[in-house]
Amino acid sequence: QVQLVESGGGLVQAGGSLRLSCAASGVTISSYAMGWFRQAPGKEREFVIAVSWNGGSTNYADSVKGRFSISRDNAKNTVYLQMNSLKPEDTAVYYCAANRLLGMVRAGSSNYWGQGTQVTVSS
Repeated sequence: QVQLVESGGGLVQAGGSLRLSCAASGVTISSYAMGWFRQAPGKEREFVIAVSWNGGSTNYADSVKGRFSISRDNAKNTVYLQMNSLKPEDTAVYYCAANRLLGMVRAGSSNYWGQGTQVTVSS
């Protein structure tokens, strides 16, 4: 059974940083593009950032460019989301996603999804 488990969420003040982790089991992520999405209360889920299977390509949402980065440790079967200079509008549940193709991850058409982790940024 494939599972993606996010962790690292929490409450942080505006301007602070958090690092989220997404640990995979039942699947080897080394051949998958991986991404992060978020959903704020009352809003649709939106794309945040994604990285190709080999780390060679990264896609960003304009709203997080220069502040968020994604990395992967295939040996640990884990992908990370580093979030810096956090803003109150970054408050959301963050979800990890996996698909063979980067474009499919970005489009929200992922094979696998995590259960989400809450990030709250106070002003």
